[in-house]
Amino acid sequence: MKNERFDNAVKKTLEDIEQLLTVKGLEYRRNNNVYHNFDVGAGITGETPEKVLHGFLLKHLISAQDIRNDIGLGVLPTAEKVEEKWNDILVYFLIEKAMILERIHSES
Repeated sequence: MKNERFDNAVKKTLEDIEQLLTVKGLEYRRNNNVYHNFDVGAGITGETPEKVLHGFLLKHLISAQDIRNDIGLGVLPTAEKVEEKWNDILVYFLIEKAMILERIHSES
């Protein structure tokens, strides 16, 4: 039964991530730039877009750490909270991967 739950969790996560990237991608995209928020943040802070993205991601990583700490204290999160936080983390990592690959391809 664990294998089936694992397989279902992976399948659902991939479907949710695809939808999240599509919906949030439209929300964050401006002037046909998928990295708009990170580029604008880089202009404001003087950091690279990748570092700005990591700053956005950090909030979710801290929430995940808090959840792990709570579990250690015997407090379980809701399934909805786990879905939300880990999906957000995965989305940011996918955006970061694409961003870095874009930089590699544009500079080579």
